[in-house]
Amino acid sequence: MLRPRIIPCLLIQNGGLVKTRKFSEPKYVGDPINAVRIFNEKEADELLVIDIDATVKKKEPNFDFISKLAAECRMPLCYGGGITKVEQVQNLINIGVEKVAISSAAIEKPSIISDMASAVGSQSISVVLDVLKKQRLMSSKYIVCTHNANKVHKTDLFSLIEEFQKLGAGEIVINSVDQDGIMKGYDLELAKQVESRSNVPVTFIGGAGSIEDLSELISLVGIVGVAAGSLFVFKGKYRAVLITYPDRQTKNIIYKGL
Repeated sequence: MLRPRIIPCLLIQNGGLVKTRKFSEPKYVGDPINAVRIFNEKEADELLVIDIDATVKKKEPNFDFISKLAAECRMPLCYGGGITKVEQVQNLINIGVEKVAISSAAIEKPSIISDMASAVGSQSISVVLDVLKKQRLMSSKYIVCTHNANKVHKTDLFSLIEEFQKLGAGEIVINSVDQDGIMKGYDLELAKQVESRSNVPVTFIGGAGSIEDLSELISLVGIVGVAAGSLFVFKGKYRAVLITYPDRQTKNIIYKGL
């Protein structure tokens, strides 16, 4: 039976592991290589690693660093940050990355999705959409942003999802800016709307603060990727750094809503 993927999301800044709140206030929480080793021991389903500075500073991926991460990783690795060219994608796949995550490159030049998918296969191309909720009188509208939420795009979120799927994206990753680092649960309204419009695997990030939050999302949308950052690196109300991940018994509890 297919199961949801429970995915630690690691944010990289200047070679270190950091955590943010609403895409700001990055806090150093340790060495990413050490974190990968711990998640290996805990048998994580998959790992999502994003360099949060690469696109903003117009830097290409740090291939030496990523190669070291990939060599340590015993689970599928998805990397994002600074990817703008097909050649970069091919290089990342060649050094052991299973999937690449692109964001601003896809929005600014959607055809790059088809080019990348043709080169390495759709299953290796994830498109990340950073999403902000904009409140209106009696409803809310979701808008897409890039560059650490500093650049807002006018194109409708759901139109982008439909277009990117047609162009060959193998996965859509929805990253909620409003929920990032808050640890008060996923945006379930957003998750339900996205799931109903997607025909490729979807992963949701932003808001998980407990095992119950993971279970609630799975109960609502089914077989998805449930990703989290703070939940797997912080413990307690004082947010002490402690890397954790659900064991097999806890995973069965999380899956109970299926």
